[in-house]
Amino acid sequence: MSLRFAGKSVLVTGAAGGIGLATARLFAAEGARVVAADIGDAIVEAVAQDPAITPFRGDAGSEEDVAAMIATAVRQHGTIDIVVANAGISGGMTGLFDQRPEDWTAILRVNLVGSFLAVKHGAKAMLDAGHGGAIVCLASVAGLRAGAGGPAYSASKAGVINLVQTAVQQLTGTGIRVNAVCPGLIETGMTQTLFDAARAKGREDMIGQFNPSQRGGQPVEIARAIAFLASDEASYVNGHALVVDGGLSTSHPFPRPRRLGETTF
Repeated sequence: MSLRFAGKSVLVTGAAGGIGLATARLFAAEGARVVAADIGDAIVEAVAQDPAITPFRGDAGSEEDVAAMIATAVRQHGTIDIVVANAGISGGMTGLFDQRPEDWTAILRVNLVGSFLAVKHGAKAMLDAGHGGAIVCLASVAGLRAGAGGPAYSASKAGVINLVQTAVQQLTGTGIRVNAVCPGLIETGMTQTLFDAARAKGREDMIGQFNPSQRGGQPVEIARAIAFLASDEASYVNGHALVVDGGLSTSHPFPRPRRLGETTF
């Protein structure tokens, strides 16, 4: 494996499992020094076997904690080159009429405000160091159109895509690139129940049935896309939302509700 990120300093949020952990491990394997952040103690055990990864307990939706994550990377590694805003929550599949304002607030706080804080503090540290960098935010195909997530989750991910587009304009001429990855159905903690239920019924062939690739994805497949956007190979890619979904978003087919207020997710 090439060492595309030799000597690079990286922060990954939401790194205790799933896409975040796969991403932290991939960066470390390719030479980076990584601060892997998550809100609970699980982050310590998740990265304990990798000396290139430093665990950080923190809340991606807290400005104080995000600033501390960046400061830790700078203190330990001398700078920050890459920020991956991966932390997110789904809020379940509750329908429009059953979600409460506080549900929306909680989901937006982590998914959208958390991405904003990563961009804000990551870019500021890069500017203070006098160099460019790369920031990658995790959006979703749910942010592109209906049929891939609940209302609040989908709105939060649409916001992430627009945040990326807005941020690159604000950062014009700085050498800091900001992009997003839009995963489709990936086997993570958010979706594990779905995968497990299908396998228990002997219907694993139903997983990913709506995408042309006819399967679900794995966290490392998203990690590879993130690494590409963060690398010099993507030096002219800026403000882009890269879809990695097996072709799902070419149509986003889904069953419609039979009556008003009925959820289909």
